[in-house]
Amino acid sequence: MEMQPDREQLLEMAHYRMPFGKYKGRYLVDLPLPYLVWFRQKGFPEGKLGNYLNTMLTIKDNNLEPLIRKLQKEFPKESS
Repeated sequence: MEMQPDREQLLEMAHYRMPFGKYKGRYLVDLPLPYLVWFRQKGFPEGKLGNYLNTMLTIKDNNLEPLIRKLQKEFPKESS
């Protein structure tokens, strides 16, 4: 079975900003790897943020940040 990433969810994650803490306001892709590892050890938050942090850790572990940065550049977030 082939897995297809959810395009809208991937774009949302590319533009998602950390809502609290030391790195509040930073894009998740810009969070330091040790911070994401710390979350894995302590437990990711519930819900969307936790899922996105976990996914971003996997992305960074596999050196795929350029894909996220490309999404940010090619699909800029529309202003509300």
